[in-house]
Order: sequence, then C-alpha cells, then structure tokens
Amino acid sequence: VQLQASGGGSVQAGGSLRLSCVPSKSTSSLNAIGWYRQAPGKGRELVASLSLGGSTYYAESVKGRFTIAGDNAKNSVDLQMNNLIPEDTAVYYCCAWQSATQISWGQGTQVTVSS
Repeated sequence: VQLQASGGGSVQAGGSLRLSCVPSKSTSSLNAIGWYRQAPGKGRELVASLSLGGSTYYAESVKGRFTIAGDNAKNSVDLQMNNLIPEDTAVYYCCAWQSATQISWGQGTQVTVSS
C-alpha cells in the first residue's frame, strides 16, 4: 500500500499542526496506521497508532497533546498535534500495518517547533 503524508510545517512553541496520512487502499483493510518520528541524531520513535478495532497508542511524551483519529470520508488517519514543544521537532513518517510483518511507509514530513 502507498501512503501519502501531508501537513508538516513550522510553528512556535504552543502552536498546533495537523498531519494527514492517506493510504492507497481503504483504511478499513489495514490492521493499523501510525506515525513515527525521527529527530536529528536520534532513532525512529513510534508516536501514535490507530488499530482497525479503534485502539490507540500514544508515546508517553505526547499523551494529552496529540490525538490520532480516522476520517472515513477522506480515507485518512490524522494526527492532531497541540501544544507543540521544540522537542517535537522531527521528520514524521506515516506507516501502515497490513499484517504483523507487512509494513508500508510514507514519505516523511518535517515538523519544526521553535521556542
């Protein structure tokens, strides 16, 4: 499956951004969709994910600030990021699990938060 990610940008601390991930097939056919991020000099970190059954996962560092949700009308999974802090600066990647071992990646989108 191909994934189209959009919505990155630059904001000041305290601001908000919304990332959108649109897969080339119905989101209902995927086991889960999530967002990873990679900051300069750091490894890739799972930020949030949404399973087919509606279960969500959030990294501890974003709980209470980020929300992942599906939009059936747009066939997308969006990541609403509020109260952004400089530590959220990273390249964000959308990914989709078709099975436990079949994972697809979208292109990265840059999020920059200035203090």
